[in-house]
Amino acid sequence: MPKSSAADRTHRLVTSPAGRIHLVEQGTGPLVLLVHGFPESWYSWRHQLTALAAAGYRAVALDVRGYGRSSGPDGVAEYRLLELVEDCAAVVHALGERSATVVGHDWGSTIAATSALVRPDVFHAVGLLSVPYAPRGGPRPSDVFARMGGPEEFYVSYFQRPGRAEAEIEPDVRGWLAGFYAALSGDTMPGPGTPDPHFVSPGGTLRDRFPAGRLPHWLDESTLDVYAEEFERTGTSGALNRYRNVDRDWEDLADHDGAPVTQPSLFVGGALDASTTWLADAIAAFPTTLPGLVSSHILDDCGHWIQQERPEDVNRILIDWLAALPA
Repeated sequence: MPKSSAADRTHRLVTSPAGRIHLVEQGTGPLVLLVHGFPESWYSWRHQLTALAAAGYRAVALDVRGYGRSSGPDGVAEYRLLELVEDCAAVVHALGERSATVVGHDWGSTIAATSALVRPDVFHAVGLLSVPYAPRGGPRPSDVFARMGGPEEFYVSYFQRPGRAEAEIEPDVRGWLAGFYAALSGDTMPGPGTPDPHFVSPGGTLRDRFPAGRLPHWLDESTLDVYAEEFERTGTSGALNRYRNVDRDWEDLADHDGAPVTQPSLFVGGALDASTTWLADAIAAFPTTLPGLVSSHILDDCGHWIQQERPEDVNRILIDWLAALPA
């Protein structure tokens, strides 16, 4: 098995429908495209890049449009899922490949699943971290979110109006990110009986419920600096615009209502992550919705930032799954 280190990484800009996509590449072999979620960047895959390269794969982590050094188009509608799928396909082709395995975390999981659903010609296998696949269906998403929480406001609803969340986050990006990461990490999240950080009190902010004064074990000051510096440079609107397209996505994918993702697939979730517990029914439906599921794993004592909280476990699971895929 070849040795690999962070020094072996290559940063590139490639053309996409967004304008340009920044990516970080490491290793040679079958292409594995890694897609991050909110509020992260390619850097959330730093542990996987090295491990996958050492295992004989061409690992590529991108900055989703609106993040980092990728283009951030004007207009909320530019961040709909179908646009992000085409960015992923453009990256594959720009790298001189015809197909790839796509692996996503958080919103990246949704992007990865949708990529496999609508571009099976490009994406022959899909790995989903933290957020399980749930086919398009049911009522309009914004209506569902508006009914959650009673007098409190669900965070997705809170993010809908442009400028509102930005006004909370951008005066202190570093402090907000530290609190948000801590609120959803297995070792620092608020305990049972405390106010849920996924909801906002009337007249309040998300930050009101973040734990203070302690970073999760996976987040040292230098890692926090990496994330904070990117969002201080770009702002947060591009990242937040992903949430502002939930209804457009629901409309765009009407022809795929209830559709399964049939390629070989993988799911890894954290036992303490709300994405795992709230979406337990979606996980239970995998025999129907992910008929190509190879393996599914729930990691004990793990929160939302799964590939950073438990990199060794995630690396082992990913490499074992990739090795079992058809050649």
